[in-house]
Amino acid sequence: MPELPEVEVVRRGLARWVRGRTIVRAEVLDERTVRRHVLGAEDLRGNLEGATVVDAVRRGKFLWLPLSADGGTSGAVGDVRDGNNDGGAPRLALMAHLGMSGQLLIEDADAPDEKHLKVRLGLSPALDAEGRSMPAELRFVDQRIFGGMFLADLVPTADGHPGGLAETPLPLVPVEAAHIARDPLDPAFSFDDFYRRLRARKTGIKRALLDQGLISGVGNIYADEALWAAKLHFARPTDTLRRKEALALVEATRDVMNRALEAGGTSFDSLYVNVNGASGYFARSLNAYGREGLPCQRCAGLGLDTRIRRDSFMNRSSYTCPVCQRRPRNGRW
Repeated sequence: MPELPEVEVVRRGLARWVRGRTIVRAEVLDERTVRRHVLGAEDLRGNLEGATVVDAVRRGKFLWLPLSADGGTSGAVGDVRDGNNDGGAPRLALMAHLGMSGQLLIEDADAPDEKHLKVRLGLSPALDAEGRSMPAELRFVDQRIFGGMFLADLVPTADGHPGGLAETPLPLVPVEAAHIARDPLDPAFSFDDFYRRLRARKTGIKRALLDQGLISGVGNIYADEALWAAKLHFARPTDTLRRKEALALVEATRDVMNRALEAGGTSFDSLYVNVNGASGYFARSLNAYGREGLPCQRCAGLGLDTRIRRDSFMNRSSYTCPVCQRRPRNGRW
């Protein structure tokens, strides 16, 4: 499943290629992909056609496109064009859940259909910065059909800050994502709030990192990488974490994710590609995850022959260095 950097790569692509363009045609080729839109595929199509994409927004792994119609107004789910042209902010968004194999691809209209094409959105003509015509279609491709698209109502954010990382500061978030905490790359992320809530937990630090209600967007891969960088064992009790250790962990998480963004996102699944079809390459730069039995590169730099170990964790695996990340006494597993 794509993690936060992969989703951010997609968001940036959508902001570049889709933001400001009107959806002139919507075609649902497999209704299973829009199953979360409870009013059905025809209602989804009717609401999308004629709507303009205001922005591309991400909070954690949640990705959405705020929509406007009739001069900037959007209505409730089931009626994007409700006739109330008050010039206000969008009130509706197209949610895109990538699942395990979902892809959002920008294609020319005459490009062959992908084998697992599920939704096709025709876009209004637009030119790029060099004056060239942009591709005319946004396609949602999904082999395993765990992902999907649906419409969601936008509500004001609880803290008054923008809903997530975006090109415009809209203080709105879809109802379905309102419970998700801010992620480390969000400018509105509050370390003080995170640390206060972290210390109040009675759990291991990795379990806390994977709690999307505490800090969003950190999955198994990046949790292991950040913990390795911060020299913390995954079972370290959260209520024993000192402020400087927690700050080092957040900074390590940001660093790992930013390096992944520079590489285009991590991918262990050939199905994952970004909005233009280019796979990520950060997997080549991992220090801990998936490296069982291989040398710890930090220890190797000190002349030590220490091997990364793998432990079972929440029906998955955790990878640590037994020297750099010492097992804590009274660890919470």
